Amino acid sequence: MAPELTDVQTAVAAASTDETARITATLIRVTGDWSLAEDCVQDAFARALADWPERGIPRNPGAWLTTVAKNKAIDRLRSAASEKRAVRELAILTELEGLAEEGISNPAADDDRLRLIHTCCHPALPLEARVALTLRTVAGLTVSEIARAFLVSEATMSKRLVRARVKILDAGIPYRVPPPELISERTGGILAVLYLMFNEGYSATGGDSLIREPLVREAIRLTRLLVTLLDRSPQEPEAMGLLALMLFHHARRNTRTDAAGDLVTLEDQNRGLWDSAAITEATTLLATAERCGTSHRIQPGSYRVQAAIAACHMTARTSNTTDFARVAALYDTLARISPSPVIELNRAVAVAMSQGPEAGLALIEQLEQTRTLEGYYLLPAAKADLLRRLGRKTEASHEYRRARELAPSEVERRYLSKRLAETLAETKEKNETPTDDPQQP
Repeated sequence: MAPELTDVQTAVAAASTDETARITATLIRVTGDWSLAEDCVQDAFARALADWPERGIPRNPGAWLTTVAKNKAIDRLRSAASEKRAVRELAILTELEGLAEEGISNPAADDDRLRLIHTCCHPALPLEARVALTLRTVAGLTVSEIARAFLVSEATMSKRLVRARVKILDAGIPYRVPPPELISERTGGILAVLYLMFNEGYSATGGDSLIREPLVREAIRLTRLLVTLLDRSPQEPEAMGLLALMLFHHARRNTRTDAAGDLVTLEDQNRGLWDSAAITEATTLLATAERCGTSHRIQPGSYRVQAAIAACHMTARTSNTTDFARVAALYDTLARISPSPVIELNRAVAVAMSQGPEAGLALIEQLEQTRTLEGYYLLPAAKADLLRRLGRKTEASHEYRRARELAPSEVERRYLSKRLAETLAETKEKNETPTDDPQQP
């Protein structure tokens, strides 16, 4: 009995998630041709959609797809080689013909994916190219999906990917896991790419939506893969810290906006709706990362510290019971590890919550004088909240307006307009005259 079309589509989608990177990585290793590998894998999935409804879903979809993609590559290489087959092409064909119908458990497949991730995230490539290439080749997203995620045209994204592949060839970037002395440096770059990918999905830098769920899920999936591939290595604890950080944040995805799509801040979110399974997994991951770090005698890096900060928020029963003194102390540590004006801003907010708004405002005003966060909307937004708590409503209104002008998404602009309206209403009650309409952009 032929399977239902929906069953086939579900099976193909699952195989795409589980197998695309493995098969693509193996073909790239053998052929050295990125475009050939991607085209053959796409052909294999197209063949599955055509064959499986009639012949049934194979017992091992990954092995079936590997065989079809391998045969496609052999056919293309034979056709291209024609009568003047070079020694290298003969060697490639021989290795392709010798490929087993590998399942995902094959250790060589994991090695190939690790090579692929390291190549996509090579430091010789621009950061935007690393992210795009990782999404395309490792995550298996289409060019149009990646273009939508980063709000550029499909043509622009296609050119970006082509340039990245050309750079890999022209610069002779090796398709391999780097030697031990470079592993730490390269893994840090990979983690930075995955972190950027997650942040772009978690707090979109443009558009009407606050969250791009597919991008967030891909970042989490790829980080899981990296943790698996780094098993028992000195780099594993920091990768686990990043995964824990992502899971802590993602656990409250359904409470970050209300039914109308408006922003809900952390303190106002319904904690009963947070994903408890994700929080438990993240907590366990963080504890494991700490133990592994201790065994390797490795001090916590920025992702482990950020995960510890997130844990303070996500494991507190209420916002009021959050250990903000510990949060501020952790931001002190983070500032030493990875100095950044954004970290200083977050530390100022934590100090305000633990020591009072005056202490936090003083730190924000010091940060303002450095002019390092000009154009960053969260600086005036945080300042406005502290001024409001101190009863300085007119000044707070000014900062809310400034933050609204700088906010990157419509969701955040609506939230800031709401806070501005509330502050102006409070100002009016004190017989202070508001200076403009809170709804004006």
